[in-house]
Amino acid sequence: MKELIAGVDEVGRGCLAGPVIAAAVILKTPIDGLNDSKKISKNKRELLSSLIMENSFFAFGSASHKEIDEINIHNASLLAMKRAILNLNFKPNKVLVDGLYLPDVEFKKDAIVGGDAIISEISAASIIAKVYRDNLMLDFDKKYPIYEFYKHKGYPTKLHKEMLKIHGSCLIHRKSFKGVS
Repeated sequence: MKELIAGVDEVGRGCLAGPVIAAAVILKTPIDGLNDSKKISKNKRELLSSLIMENSFFAFGSASHKEIDEINIHNASLLAMKRAILNLNFKPNKVLVDGLYLPDVEFKKDAIVGGDAIISEISAASIIAKVYRDNLMLDFDKKYPIYEFYKHKGYPTKLHKEMLKIHGSCLIHRKSFKGVS
């Protein structure tokens, strides 16, 4: 039987608003064109995201802006990863995580710096997590249109910082982050 390897990555660490999202992916079949989500165009990311979800076992995990403020972004990222792994319907034999740090799960696991660019399962997790979070921020844009989340998805762009200066923060902003309060 084929070893089930779950790739795990998170998105949204550097954002000033919204949750951090993690995905865990076990690929059923190889998928061409996988790479770090930041190195792929929006259209290609969305296409690959659909292909990944059709051809894998996957799950998401998140940590809210409140959790980020309570336990810090590092711990919140690990918590989101743990939730994604535990949400998988099929339990992996091994978990490969992008980065230096590993979530607290009872699986054989390895951290791989730059793994989102070299390990297909991690690339897949990076892509679906990014598409999921971007869509979530588009929903938040409808609720909080003055921040123009549809343009920056909560990242600390010049526009986002200007909106914070003009309007102050909203409910989904990370109050513990510099420039938000």
